[in-house]
Amino acid sequence: MSQTTIPDHLTKRPLRVAIIGAGPAGVYAADLLTKSEPVASGALSLAIDLFDRYPAPYGLIRYGVAPDHPRIKGIVNALHKVLDRGDIRFFGNVDFGTDVDLQALREHYDALIFATGAIRDADLNIPGIGLEGSFGGADFVSWYDGHPDVPREWPLEATEIAVIGNGNVALDVARVLSKHPAELLVTEIPENVHAGLLASPVTDVHVFGRRGPAQVKFTPLELRELSHSHDVDIVLYPEDFEFDEASDAAIKTNNQTKTMVSTLTNWLIEQEEREDRAPASRRLHLHFLHNPVEVLGEDGKVSGIRFERQELDGTGQVRGTGELLDYPVQAVYRAIGYFGSPLPGLEFDANTGVVPNDGGRVLDGDGAHVPGLYTTGWIKRGPVGLIGHTKGDALETITHLLAELGQLPPAATEASIEDHLQARGVAYTTWEGWLKLDEHERALGADAAPVPTAAGPVQRERIKVVDRERMVELSRPLEARA
Repeated sequence: MSQTTIPDHLTKRPLRVAIIGAGPAGVYAADLLTKSEPVASGALSLAIDLFDRYPAPYGLIRYGVAPDHPRIKGIVNALHKVLDRGDIRFFGNVDFGTDVDLQALREHYDALIFATGAIRDADLNIPGIGLEGSFGGADFVSWYDGHPDVPREWPLEATEIAVIGNGNVALDVARVLSKHPAELLVTEIPENVHAGLLASPVTDVHVFGRRGPAQVKFTPLELRELSHSHDVDIVLYPEDFEFDEASDAAIKTNNQTKTMVSTLTNWLIEQEEREDRAPASRRLHLHFLHNPVEVLGEDGKVSGIRFERQELDGTGQVRGTGELLDYPVQAVYRAIGYFGSPLPGLEFDANTGVVPNDGGRVLDGDGAHVPGLYTTGWIKRGPVGLIGHTKGDALETITHLLAELGQLPPAATEASIEDHLQARGVAYTTWEGWLKLDEHERALGADAAPVPTAAGPVQRERIKVVDRERMVELSRPLEARA
């Protein structure tokens, strides 16, 4: 980071920073700020408050990642270590724009960093997308992850399902839909989600991608996880394995592309070899070179989906062939990306789903920097890249913030934010409260019956609490609830 000039008033008191969003982007920004050179040298002191609309921290990690992803535990452990140090305060169950607004935060803090992420589904504007039985993949993820603000029930009535998308979320959705629920019991899956999946009559889940096998957006780990599901056959189609000059170049020069194409090709070969054995009770089909053009319906409900066959054009892009293909399905899940939500008081780009910014510096309607306002993560750059990419993103934002200390409008009040929240009747939760909730969820797992597995009985690590009021009740001391 470049040399930072400390204004006079910040030599006498801490720099007060509010970060809105306690997912990876917000926690990484807080951590990088505490480890920055002026703070580490003692030239600048900090007071960082981290706000989140949910009673629990971790954002996308808790509510946006499939429960059977064991590697995510490592990220949770890293975020826990940052917040458990005690130099960053956590205020959960605080909704920006409702419980606290932009004006109030600007009065209490010198700088605000918005790290609210992206939780909505990107639109897919084709005929029939609004039929009953057509869902957003992000909404389904929220349901199976026990999001406190979605219904406890999910309509799982289809035997044949289409998932549109070739990213990791599409694979997560397809895997959870096709996997036998007993395998999920070793995870933190909520009880209502397990019960819903247990009643599902699904036999076939189809995943459709617009481009070829060499252009998929998922990662090798997520792809390989598909083959770990018991009694689920992966079905591939030889006519989908088309490669052009750009595909061949990517396979030769990109190890990730090479690995994924190799995995898919090996599965295609194995598929021919397993023809002599009895088929599994469920099938997960992977289709490529399919562009969705219409969701078909009968009596207002999904009855099928129509695609136009695509072909590669030599550059890795695709063009339509005019050939139409129909598949009978009773449910369609679009998983073509997440989309950000507007933040009250800030400009919003409705085309890209981000807060307009210059390297993390929030811009107003005229394109000028708004002193003291910053952004990081998906609400800054859009929902692209893996979770780890948010570290570099946060570093850029923090670098700008520190370089502009002299331009920050000083906090106007010495009053505590706790008094402000209490005056508004906000039942906010704290880090100590999260530790209590975490302990409770782990106790629920310890008290549950061991789950039978091929390796022997396994005790559940936790069972996630879903209801928001119950989460708040478990997180707040009795005197705070009065």
